[in-house]
Amino acid sequence: MTLRPFSSRQLIIPFSNLFLKTKTFFIRFQYPLISAPYKFLSVKGFHTSVFLQQSSHQSIVSALILAVSSCSSLFYCNSIHAYVIKSVNYSDGFIGDRLVSCYTKLGCVENAQQLFDEMPNKDLVSWNNLITVFARKGLVDKCTTAFFRMKFELDMESPNEVTLIGFISACIDYDDVDLGKYIHGIGLKLGLLFEVKVGNSLINMYGKFGCLDIACQIFEAMPVQNFVSWNLMVSVPSQNRFPEVGVGNFNKMQMNGLRPDDGTMVAVLQACENLGVGKLAETVHGLIVKCGLNANVTVSTSILDLYAKLGRLKDSCKVFGELIDPDRVSWTAMLAGYAVHGYGKEAVELFECMVRKGLEPDHVTFVHLLNACSHSGLVNEGKNYFKIMSRVYGIQPRLDHYSCMVDLLGRSGHLNDAYELITNMSMEPNSGVWGALFGACRVYGNIELGKEVAEQLFAMEPLDSRNYIMLSNMYSAAGLWKDASKVRALMKERGLARNPKPGCSFIEHENKVYRFVVDDQSHPESEKIHKKLEELIQKIRKAGFVSKTEYVLHDVEEDLKEDMINKHSEKLAIAFGILVTHDVGMPIIIRKNLRICGDCHDTAKFISLLENRTIIIRDAKRFHHFANGSCSCGDFW
Repeated sequence: MTLRPFSSRQLIIPFSNLFLKTKTFFIRFQYPLISAPYKFLSVKGFHTSVFLQQSSHQSIVSALILAVSSCSSLFYCNSIHAYVIKSVNYSDGFIGDRLVSCYTKLGCVENAQQLFDEMPNKDLVSWNNLITVFARKGLVDKCTTAFFRMKFELDMESPNEVTLIGFISACIDYDDVDLGKYIHGIGLKLGLLFEVKVGNSLINMYGKFGCLDIACQIFEAMPVQNFVSWNLMVSVPSQNRFPEVGVGNFNKMQMNGLRPDDGTMVAVLQACENLGVGKLAETVHGLIVKCGLNANVTVSTSILDLYAKLGRLKDSCKVFGELIDPDRVSWTAMLAGYAVHGYGKEAVELFECMVRKGLEPDHVTFVHLLNACSHSGLVNEGKNYFKIMSRVYGIQPRLDHYSCMVDLLGRSGHLNDAYELITNMSMEPNSGVWGALFGACRVYGNIELGKEVAEQLFAMEPLDSRNYIMLSNMYSAAGLWKDASKVRALMKERGLARNPKPGCSFIEHENKVYRFVVDDQSHPESEKIHKKLEELIQKIRKAGFVSKTEYVLHDVEEDLKEDMINKHSEKLAIAFGILVTHDVGMPIIIRKNLRICGDCHDTAKFISLLENRTIIIRDAKRFHHFANGSCSCGDFW
């Protein structure tokens, strides 16, 4: 853009991205209300010139509507507003409503409210516009106030479906289920629930609030259900921890003769992820190919992301390789897959290939890249990418990036460097950043620094029991039983639960997912599973394995510690997997809700070597691929 002087009685309104890039485009008009000197802003890249001073009223209104729609500056919004006051009427082409939207979009909420209050003859469309723009900006209080003012001032005119949809969106942002039920009641009273868009908005709202039963009732009562309705009934149950209900609704949708679209498939793939059933994922993938939706980049990206989260990284790579023109999201999803599976070098290679292809990485790409470096101990590479992120790509570090870097340095034993990075951050560190250092202190047994970090976390999250448990475990691992007891007493004093969730492991066999907990006896073949586990432990002991009883955080005898640690849930799942899968080429895939302990990690390495099996375990942080006596994490986890 170029700036050059212009008459104080004329003003130029800029436009952007409206016409083909040829000549300069601008609107010029007489503006006697402004006496201060102005600059002429020439916006290059447009086709023609429009002069308002000698145009008809209709063309002036059209040009002003165009100007408001493309306005990206408060200065020009004020200028257009002034010309509207001078030359036209607020009701012409809904210019007043558009100015309200423009002010709100630019963050000038008070200006928008003042303009709206000054507008004469406000109708239902005007009120709906105000409610909608406030809802989109997350201004729930203003949205609520506008709604009740509208009901009072419009007298005979009632809210319509547009009003309710805008207000329902605000209820979701405000997380107010009672307010949502109130709007639901108004819709019922006015007979607006027959409008499919209103019904869909309510289903989405109740789904967000966890009220699955009400969402299902609304769906069943709808006289007409469109694709959005069915897609919601696939996604909403999955969001509320009932993925099997979502898959069931997907089947009903097909039985009703509806052909699934890309939104349906993304929703059902999310349900497959929550179920964790690989066979189901394969079936859905086949249906996607049959429907021709595999050509959709969003759907294919969801497939490769699902396979990666199910531990099937090879399938993810295959899907990515079949993409004709992967976008940045696809590249980032593949990079995230490599990162969570501990394939740091492959992630770095993929990133470099992405850049060579001309795709610009964003902040999410760098989060996964730094995470990949962290999980593979690539300290120098991680430091380099953290630097070039801002220097080369202009992406300023966010809390997630700092958390990854602290995790990278901490996992590699550079605790002092990690602490220094936190103290020199350009923003206030959050619990995620401090938590990354806290985890490293636990791994390396740095009690002194761990206690200091714990104090920071206690101040930030006084009711999060996990921080107290970790500090107590650190003391227990170091044999400082009195200190551990003091932490547990502090938890009791503050009314915190000692065990927020028990450790458990999941493994799939013949389209069914089996769950194991510590010393589980609930499986029908429990006796065989425990016997097999004992055989495996005896076998690895003969090969030189020694139990790491320091991971038993109880002040008991050594023999009892060993007995307790040998019955961890992942060990039982491994024994079960070896019992039921006779194909040595088939990997044993296990999901665990907590971080895998060091003893189970070493046990899996030994079993993979002696049984010639590939064992894949996903814990709360990442995947571990055990094969030939080693792990893909390189013991960095």
